[in-house]
Amino acid sequence: MSDRDHRPTGVARSEEAKLSDDEKATLKANIQLLRDAIVVFTATGAARGVSGHTGGAYDTVPEVCILLALFEHAKNDFVNIFFDEAGKHRVATQYLLAALDGSIPAEHLLHYREANSKLPGHPELGLTPGIKFSSGRLGHMWPLVNGIAFANRNKTVFCLGSDGSQQEGNDAEAARIAVAQNLNVKLIIDDNDGYHVDKTLEGHGMKVVTVQGEDLDSLWGGITTILSHDGPAAGSRAKRKMAPGIADIEGSTHGHDVIPIKSADKYLASRGLAQLASIYDNIKPSPSPFLYIGSTKELGANRVVFGEAVNQVLDTLSKEEAAKKVLVIDSDLEGSTGLKVIHQKHPEVFVPSGIMERGNFSAAAGFGFDPDKFGVFSTFSAFLEMLISEITMARLNNCNVLSHFSHSGVDEMADNTCHFGVNNFFADNGLSDAHSYLYFPADASQMVAVVKRVFFERGLRFIFSTRSKVPWILKEDGTRFFEGVYEFVPGKDETIVEGKAGYVVSFGEMLYRSWDAVLRCRQEGLDVGLINKPTLNIVDEQTIMKIGQSPFVLVVESFNQKTGLGSKFGTWLLERQLTPKYKYMGTTQEGCGGLWEQIPHQNLDPQAIVLQIKKLSQ
Repeated sequence: MSDRDHRPTGVARSEEAKLSDDEKATLKANIQLLRDAIVVFTATGAARGVSGHTGGAYDTVPEVCILLALFEHAKNDFVNIFFDEAGKHRVATQYLLAALDGSIPAEHLLHYREANSKLPGHPELGLTPGIKFSSGRLGHMWPLVNGIAFANRNKTVFCLGSDGSQQEGNDAEAARIAVAQNLNVKLIIDDNDGYHVDKTLEGHGMKVVTVQGEDLDSLWGGITTILSHDGPAAGSRAKRKMAPGIADIEGSTHGHDVIPIKSADKYLASRGLAQLASIYDNIKPSPSPFLYIGSTKELGANRVVFGEAVNQVLDTLSKEEAAKKVLVIDSDLEGSTGLKVIHQKHPEVFVPSGIMERGNFSAAAGFGFDPDKFGVFSTFSAFLEMLISEITMARLNNCNVLSHFSHSGVDEMADNTCHFGVNNFFADNGLSDAHSYLYFPADASQMVAVVKRVFFERGLRFIFSTRSKVPWILKEDGTRFFEGVYEFVPGKDETIVEGKAGYVVSFGEMLYRSWDAVLRCRQEGLDVGLINKPTLNIVDEQTIMKIGQSPFVLVVESFNQKTGLGSKFGTWLLERQLTPKYKYMGTTQEGCGGLWEQIPHQNLDPQAIVLQIKKLSQ
């Protein structure tokens, strides 16, 4: 085989490609077996309340089975790794493959997404035995795969894709490199009719073959066609319904997430596997054992409250005035970041858009280029790292953008490390003559107060919230701290309680945990104070002088300990010749999966905070 002929030995060219009846029967049996397995073990994620994304992995089993056969047939012709840029949406595929090659016991799949099971919501290299790559966020793999193709010129490299991942700008750049360098990269894209993926890739100069995903002859013919093509090529399927064969969720958006237990039971019964449904009987959600004092038992979802608060602002305007003055642009996450309620109540300002955070943020900024217009943008906090250049451009152009970054920190992040929103200070990347305020409300009442106060302020404003629900902070008399006469003042730190022994400084979802720890210390006679810092990146001179003259300062956060508030606060103290004992706690290690377990895994639970307070008090 020449360097230019990448067709695997023994694989027929497209015009000769045809499966025999025996091959097709074997392939169908294998597909059904793996699809049944995916339903069985991903449904355990539904049983334990950690979600799990059944549909994507279930859908792409036919192409995975074909690639397994090709890899076995001609090992030396391929990089034998199932690279997949759909991330969490098909993580079940990677865990199933790890079980098939003996890296993990098949029974271990029943611990899917459970805390400390090493089966989190994204495949992570080095964490799970048998996992051969970290997928990262949606649409991040193809550029990496290009480099692998550079390093393996005489082999074919496959990358499983999706219409969602193809919306990211990374993939447009990756396509141009692959075509320009004639890289032997072959994409197999699960296309649920989001848009014209085929025309997009053809526009970059790629060979594209459109096939029917559930027609094995069509699928096999398409794969052999792209294999016979010299250079980058893609197989695209535009007519596969999501979750084919699963009665309750076939062809619906419900197939995107984890299959409900009732639907799994019905599916298994239809397959003659009803006895397997008993697996779910003993799998229950794992409740947090922590009982917090200083906050309500009732919880509020700040990421949802953000949208409700924006609606309260928009309600003060006429529909015509709102449409003229405000643009809210979504990145296909409206149900997760609180924008859905805006879409429902104020469609005149709402623009549903695709998975393209850079373009959407810049569009919001461009709308806010006019001094009297205001763009609103939202996505997950982990994706903020993708927007640094766009944020700089918006700042240089004096644009008005209110950004909501949900899923900040690590609390309840089942998707694990690559979805941790822990580098949020990157948003404040301007020079010292430009302020871009970073706000992290501690509960739902403070979220409303923050949004109402800063919505029509000029410039760049960033509001953060967690994936997890949080309780309302209570005063020592039992009333809610951020209600009644409370008024939010940007840049002002808030004293939850005074203390002579030293102060804890915290914010966001760590405030109620810190309050619990402070109150327990106070019950033991240790007079510790607590400061809420809702404006993260602005020094409140009055407050820092007060706490800097106390015996100690402890900063508690769930941001990256390398880049978070704690890494800055010590410098702020020293710049003012303030030298208390100083310590900061933050996220320091990769995740453990699960939900609430992420906080104690990072040693950020109240008991750990109490221990640090006592050490500093000695």
